Amino acid sequence: MPLLHDIAHLANAELLTPEPEKSLWFFTQILGLTENGNSGDSVYLRTWDDYEQYSLKLTAAKTSGLRRTGLRAASEDALKRRVADVEAAGLGIGWQEGDLGIGPTYLCRDPDGHEIELYFESEWFRPTGELKPSLKNQAQAFPGRGVSVRRLDHVNYLAADSNANGDFIAGALGARVTEQIRQDDGTISAQWLHFAQKSYDLVYTNDWTGSRGRLHHIAFATDTREDILKAADLCLDRGVFIETGPHKHAIQQTFFLYVYEPGGNRIELCNPAARLVFAPDWAPITWTQAERAKGQAWGLKTIESFHTHGTPPVQE
Repeated sequence: MPLLHDIAHLANAELLTPEPEKSLWFFTQILGLTENGNSGDSVYLRTWDDYEQYSLKLTAAKTSGLRRTGLRAASEDALKRRVADVEAAGLGIGWQEGDLGIGPTYLCRDPDGHEIELYFESEWFRPTGELKPSLKNQAQAFPGRGVSVRRLDHVNYLAADSNANGDFIAGALGARVTEQIRQDDGTISAQWLHFAQKSYDLVYTNDWTGSRGRLHHIAFATDTREDILKAADLCLDRGVFIETGPHKHAIQQTFFLYVYEPGGNRIELCNPAARLVFAPDWAPITWTQAERAKGQAWGLKTIESFHTHGTPPVQE
């Protein structure tokens, strides 16, 4: 299926946390995000290379998880086309007032129940004071704090049926599958999808608990592999739980580190954040069950919690 280019990019994510103060500390002091306002129980945070007002909305809640994901359309007409296809699929919720710096937003859900908001109108971030960079083509001054991640890179959802959700993202939103995993019984257990040249923006992974609507992780891009090594040392020293890594994925070839932020949500740090796919006739790379059993690129076996931990936690 060809790319439609109606969705410009993954724009933001709203993350829920039962430990708002500790989670805020993690994202500002460990990852290096910058606060850019608050509303009610939510704080808006931005990565230094994001042109929009915020990359992450951190909201205090009774439990952890992902409330919704924001995708910016390429134009007003592109937004209207995607809304029409979403409504034809029967998964639309409706129009609503946009969030910080965002115009009218169309809210929908994927077949698994994850909320996705689509919009086009966006107010660009205009840095002032110490946030104003020396180079005018940079969104914000480099924070030099913690890991200083560059941008929100991708969201990995847990789903009861990855293939059905991938079909929706491709069919209704115009994405394309770049890589996937097929089990011996024919089940597609994971799919990586992209909207533009970056090789993946959204990922679906089958939830081994059979639950719907949970989060596997959100990922932030770093400038270098060395930043991920530094992040591992920083997390070790500051008591942040390291789940697995640093290491290299076989799928998408990403150098990675996975940690749990204090609210319990899994966070990935990745570099290179994604490869670039220029081929207009790209065909999905399919990995077999035997190939995935080999583990990661350099032989590290996939840790068991990678298949069982998701947010919100599954009730006993």
